[in-house]
Amino acid sequence: MSLTKAERETIILFNEAGPSAIVYTHNSRLKRKLTQLAKKYPGTILPERPEESDAVSYIVPKKIITIREPYSEARRKADSERAKAAGIRPPQRKQEQ
Repeated sequence: MSLTKAERETIILFNEAGPSAIVYTHNSRLKRKLTQLAKKYPGTILPERPEESDAVSYIVPKKIITIREPYSEARRKADSERAKAAGIRPPQRKQEQ
């Protein structure tokens, strides 16, 4: 059964007592990131359990979960100008098939 976009959730669950959080997601970018981190830090980022759908579930340290301030347009423009002056180009995205 295929889920709609609204049904493909990302849930981050933790309590104040424990040091870990559970990240459950259908998001392809976040799934790749969690898989890469689990390979790089095998004792720290752990698969929680197999999921029935195309979702993944990982146990991660709470301290790596952050919420950042959004980029302001002025900051975005300044970063863009700095990158252009340094000759830095953004990575090319792979075409999904």
